[in-house]
Amino acid sequence: MPELHPHVARLQGLRVLVVGDLTLDEYLFGRPTRLSREAPIPVLELEQRTCILGGAANPARNIVALGSTAVPIGVVGADPQGQQLCDLFAAAQISTAQIIVAPDRPTTVKTRILAHEAPRLPQQVARLDQLARSPLTPALLAQIEVALAAQIPHVDAVLCSDYQLGMLVDPVIAQIRQLCEQHGVLLTVDAQGNALAYRGVDLFRCNDREAAATLQRSLQHEADFRAALPDLLDLLGAQLVIVTRGPEGLSMQGRDVPYTHLPASQLSEVYDTTGAGDTFIAVVTLGLAGGLAANAAAQLANLAAGRVVRKLGNIVVTPEELTHTMQLLHPANR
Repeated sequence: MPELHPHVARLQGLRVLVVGDLTLDEYLFGRPTRLSREAPIPVLELEQRTCILGGAANPARNIVALGSTAVPIGVVGADPQGQQLCDLFAAAQISTAQIIVAPDRPTTVKTRILAHEAPRLPQQVARLDQLARSPLTPALLAQIEVALAAQIPHVDAVLCSDYQLGMLVDPVIAQIRQLCEQHGVLLTVDAQGNALAYRGVDLFRCNDREAAATLQRSLQHEADFRAALPDLLDLLGAQLVIVTRGPEGLSMQGRDVPYTHLPASQLSEVYDTTGAGDTFIAVVTLGLAGGLAANAAAQLANLAAGRVVRKLGNIVVTPEELTHTMQLLHPANR
């Protein structure tokens, strides 16, 4: 086995609590046969069904693939989909001991329907979401509080993956923040909205659209980001903020980190961006917890995210792949 890059080796042997909205990602592949007579849509004949870990389960899977331990806390339904999600966790060697089963809520399932006819690449034609938007019951919240109190003192980092599906409500966020401060545990957040609920965290990551919505200002050009990130940092009271910008890479600023723009990895064309943010937050969390400087952790996460967009669906990156990617970009450091 080739020797790992020293930065990649820092990602291993850590324990990360992943709290958030667990999702079963389902992919239905069908061969297009004709246009429907009922509507101007293709008729697909189902050829393959694949299910993988999604939502907050995906950064957990990335953490394990990189050689560390992930402990997920989340809610699934008492249904076949919830059992399948737990089975996928077990297959990935991820403990389900802290996953809470709710008899009155469905497991969140995101079903992507793709048309596929060789030699063309699959094309997504629709997505169907099954989820509950009702608040968590007091009984579920009590179970979550017990799990957080038991786990946070024994981890290197807590990663909050907030897809705005009801798991990370204000009381849960407040408890996580208080326990992390009490025990000196790194707290990182990847949130799709509700940014102001996460004031005072160590790292807050969002994309450019979410940053613009939080600041209520337009972010179009490099000068816009350079001017906006100090304001976002102050508004959130975070130690570090990272705004991912798709093909434009990322911008970051911290209390002790000057504004930095990192371009996107140009190793290949983008095929599917699903899961790139999950990979990014997993790698940057491990990097910071493993003692890397913010710039080094962000650069490593940027490269990892650049690899996963080359394939369909939520794909993980291995330490060997990440080392190889770094060697391609920096051959003198082999």
